[in-house]
Amino acid sequence: MFNRALKVPSKEVTEATYAALDRRGVTVRDIAEIVYAVQAPYSKGLTIAHCEQSVHKVLGKREIQHAVLVGIELDELAEKGLLSEPLQQLIISDESLFGIDETIAVGAAQSYGSISLTTYGHLDKEKIGIINKLDVKEGGRVHTFLDDLVGSIAAAASSRLAHQIRDLEERGETLPQYEFI
Repeated sequence: MFNRALKVPSKEVTEATYAALDRRGVTVRDIAEIVYAVQAPYSKGLTIAHCEQSVHKVLGKREIQHAVLVGIELDELAEKGLLSEPLQQLIISDESLFGIDETIAVGAAQSYGSISLTTYGHLDKEKIGIINKLDVKEGGRVHTFLDDLVGSIAAAASSRLAHQIRDLEERGETLPQYEFI
């Protein structure tokens, strides 16, 4: 029976998020490579390590974690044929008018501001990096939610970096001299 008094510890939610991404074949490095592709033209001294660190920070936010867990769960249930119709077919076919996958991804990206939202839109259209691999659904896998969630995480990590880099510039500092926290 559900008990409202029991809270799920943050560590457990974080571990479940990383485990879900891993189960679906998505690594922090995969997402960081998208962040680097998006942000490098605007960020002198940016490294893949900066991008990985930013992805980790984004994945540490509960709102992002919840979106990832819900989206991946729906993808996996659809793969197993465990959803009721017509939802089952809508998710398996990634119906173009469905839009709930993008709604969840936009909601998650929104916590990082307008830059994150516009970057998400760009990634959703261009399908950079692993987003493209997930979108083509190789091997009968369903990634209706995951491709959008990866784009959302990459957009949020990119936005986070853009804001931090601006702060550095205003203080006369550069990326190589600075460790993100």
